[in-house]
Amino acid sequence: MTERTTSARKKKAQISVYLDPGVMAMLADYAARRDQPQSMIAEAAIASFLSPDAAERREAVIVKRLDQIDRRMTRLERDMGIAIESLAVFIKYWVATTPALPEPAAQAARAKAGERYDQFVTALGRRLAKGPKLRHEISEDVEPTLERKDDD
Repeated sequence: MTERTTSARKKKAQISVYLDPGVMAMLADYAARRDQPQSMIAEAAIASFLSPDAAERREAVIVKRLDQIDRRMTRLERDMGIAIESLAVFIKYWVATTPALPEPAAQAARAKAGERYDQFVTALGRRLAKGPKLRHEISEDVEPTLERKDDD
């Protein structure tokens, strides 16, 4: 060994630390996976914990996660807006174009409606399972157009 390596090792102090068995097992496992001594892993962890910029790093991680959550919330709000508007347009169209049926035909229509609803739920389940999703089909950068008078 060189004199410099020997003097560097002499400067390190030895401490005794009591660790919970679970923490000790994690340390041993981590050191084995990295093929590094446990003392080196422990020293790095303690140095990182006591580092003045450790709080800044934790804050940066938190800010990054909050930004991700914000982007997800923005997409969720957009998707919910699309769903609500789609439903509103469909209901408005359906109410405007569907005439009332006489009673004998209404009973047959109700029976057929149950069958059609089951088909709809099956088709929706297939679409949700394998896509494509509507949100992927609608571009986020589409500019809103002027509303037509018949949309009111």
